[in-house]
Amino acid sequence: MAARSWRLRASCTGLMVLALLQGCTGQRAAAPDPQDDPAAVRAQLLRLLPAPLNDRKGWAEDIQVAMAAQRLPADRSNLCAVLAVAEQESTFNADPQVPGLGRIARAEIDRRAGRLHIPKLLVDAALGSTSANGKTYQQRLLAVRSEGELSALYDDVIASLPLGRTLFAGLNPVRTGGPMQVSVDFAQKHAQDYPYTYSGTLRQEVFTRRGGLYFGIAHLLGYPTHYTQPLYRFADFNAGWYASRDAAFQAALSRVTGAPLALDGDLINPGALMPGKTEQAARTLGGKLGLRNPQIRRQLEQEDGLAFEETTLYTGVFALADAKAGKSVSRAVLPGIVLESPKITRKLTTAWFAQRVDARYQRCMQR
Repeated sequence: MAARSWRLRASCTGLMVLALLQGCTGQRAAAPDPQDDPAAVRAQLLRLLPAPLNDRKGWAEDIQVAMAAQRLPADRSNLCAVLAVAEQESTFNADPQVPGLGRIARAEIDRRAGRLHIPKLLVDAALGSTSANGKTYQQRLLAVRSEGELSALYDDVIASLPLGRTLFAGLNPVRTGGPMQVSVDFAQKHAQDYPYTYSGTLRQEVFTRRGGLYFGIAHLLGYPTHYTQPLYRFADFNAGWYASRDAAFQAALSRVTGAPLALDGDLINPGALMPGKTEQAARTLGGKLGLRNPQIRRQLEQEDGLAFEETTLYTGVFALADAKAGKSVSRAVLPGIVLESPKITRKLTTAWFAQRVDARYQRCMQR
């Protein structure tokens, strides 16, 4: 910017002074926006990251690169949101360890194999095979300590055993990974602008710090909302984009129709022959809103996008709910979802997760 300003001042000499005098008046180099200056963003992150954290500069660089690559504002609120999720999910560990992971993984493999009608004898025989390092795959499985190790072992099983892909292609129990525990499926669907070159698979990148942060940040901040509090983004991070908005829609729909609805943010049942309870409740308002059943279905199918808020169904349901309540009802509600995972050993909910992350976020903002 300084060089550009010098060239402007230099151009205001000689015969063009009078012509450019007015245009040059007051033209000064604009200070770079701290949100766009990599050095300023990294300095801000170094002030916000926990002091005892190893390689704080590396964490700051990976977060800054991810934010810049996705053209996301690197303001204090967004940075604190990212740090709060990473702290909650992994305590800033790129590949966090899970106690008893090998045992958990084997039980999950057996469960998935049973669901797919794969005989347990075949699974036992495959895992009992000797791997390249002289140990059986079963021995290596029981020795893994992190999801990254487990996923790499699984890739080895698929690649090395004659029936590896046939037997195990759908049995990998690792669905999330990295410092923000982002979904591998999500990463594979949003990899088009990934800024790094890498060897191996994209799945393996999720278990690195840079990959886990990039896709975790995309999942947390990479979609527009009208939320007034980051609390609801934290809930969406756990339950899926717009889950808090859609749960609020269910609450409004239940208020208007009297139908008891689970506030889980799931508005349709994809692939089901019959409409779910939310769709059934919406259909009872079809005449009042001037919508036919196929139109209601198409509008509910927009549950994963901001455009749902512009549909006749959304605006009509909230108009009726506001009128019945005598005030504007909430447009965001924490989804009532119980978390399920082989790693979870106690009853946890999406609301619990969102509130824990929000508490970390508030502490970060106060630092």
